[in-house]
Amino acid sequence: MSWAQRLKRVFGIDVNVCVHCGGSVRIVASIEEPSAIRAILAHFEKHGALEEAHYRPAARARPVQAA
Repeated sequence: MSWAQRLKRVFGIDVNVCVHCGGSVRIVASIEEPSAIRAILAHFEKHGALEEAHYRPAARARPVQAA
């Protein structure tokens, strides 16, 4: 069982679904080294972590061309 499956089973957290749009999410990395995790969390404490930083707004329709 993967860690993503365990999170879903135990805590009801589905990391394979985007919280903004409900689309599927592809996991590209799993950071497990404690020193790397501390460095990332320290950066977020210092500079802040914006949840919407990677959120893309909905696509717009193409502009209408004049005849």
